[in-house]
Amino acid sequence: MDFTDVSLTALRVLRAVAEQGTFTAAAGTLGYTQSAVSRQIAALERAAGAELLERRRDGVRPTAAGRIVLRRATVVLDEIDATARELSGLPGQAGTVRLGWFPSAGAVLVPRALTALRRTDPGLHVAGREGGSTPALVRALRAGSLDLAVLASAPPFRPPDAESPPLVLRTLSERPLCLAVPATHPLARGDFVDVADLRGQRWIAGSSSGEERLLGVWPGLDERPEIVLTARDWLAKLHLVAAGCGLTTVPDALAPAVPPGVRVLPVRGGPQEQRRLLLARLPHPPTEAVARLAAALRAAALDLDAPGRD
Repeated sequence: MDFTDVSLTALRVLRAVAEQGTFTAAAGTLGYTQSAVSRQIAALERAAGAELLERRRDGVRPTAAGRIVLRRATVVLDEIDATARELSGLPGQAGTVRLGWFPSAGAVLVPRALTALRRTDPGLHVAGREGGSTPALVRALRAGSLDLAVLASAPPFRPPDAESPPLVLRTLSERPLCLAVPATHPLARGDFVDVADLRGQRWIAGSSSGEERLLGVWPGLDERPEIVLTARDWLAKLHLVAAGCGLTTVPDALAPAVPPGVRVLPVRGGPQEQRRLLLARLPHPPTEAVARLAAALRAAALDLDAPGRD
C-alpha cells in the first residue's frame, strides 16, 4: 500500500498511541481492542516503510519518521474536523487553540485567563482539557493534540522530556509549596508549620503506587510516611483534609480555592520547596491565536503573584 492511501482512522490511532504512551491506553481512549490498534499501526508502518513507534518496556514513543507523520497527520485531521463542522452547519472556529493543563492549574490560573480572554478576544475559542500528569501533557504536545500545555515542575527543574527538538518553555510563576491542614488540627493554630512537627503525621497522597505515590507528602521527610488515604483529584484531597483525615501538600496558588475547614500554611525549618508553573509548546512559530492565549495565561499568573492578591 502506498502511503497516500492510508486511512484517517490509522492516523487517528497513531496520534492516540503517541499521546497516551501505550497501545492499551490508546485502545481504551478510542474504544478499540488492543489488537485493532496494533493492526492499524502495523498497516501504517508498512505503508511508511519505516517504524513509526519505538517499543520500550515503559511504553512507546514516536521515532523520527513517526514525528514526521504525526506533524502532517495533525494538520490533516484538524482540517477534516473543520470540514465536518462546516458541513453540519456549525460555525468554524478560525481562532481555536487546544490547551491542556495539570489538575490544580484548572482551579485558579486557567479560569482567570479564560475569563480575561472572553473580554479581550471573544472570537478566540479555547478547546481545553485537564491532561493529568506532566508526561501525559508532553506526549499530547508531541502528538500534535495540544497547542499549549500548563505544566508543573519541581526542583531540580529539569526539562519535561529529553526528546528533540526541545519544547519551548516559559515560566509563568514560581511559588512555595505549602501544607493543607485541617482547621481543627493543632498545627493550624499558628501562622506556619515547623518541618520538625511533620514527623508522625498522617498523610493524604496522590495515588497508591508508582511515581505519584508520595505526591501530597511533604518532600524530604526523614521517616517512612504514614499514608492513610489516596486520591488523585486535588479537590478530593482537600475535602479529606477538611474532614480531619490527614494533611496534604498544596501549591501556594491554590489557597483561594481551598474548601472551608482547611488552612494553607507555609513550612519553615528546612529547604524551601518551590514549584514552578510552565507554559510549554512545540518549537515552531505560534499562531496569533496561540500567542494571545499564552499572553492571557502569563497575565493571569502575574495577577496571582501580585502582592495583596489571593
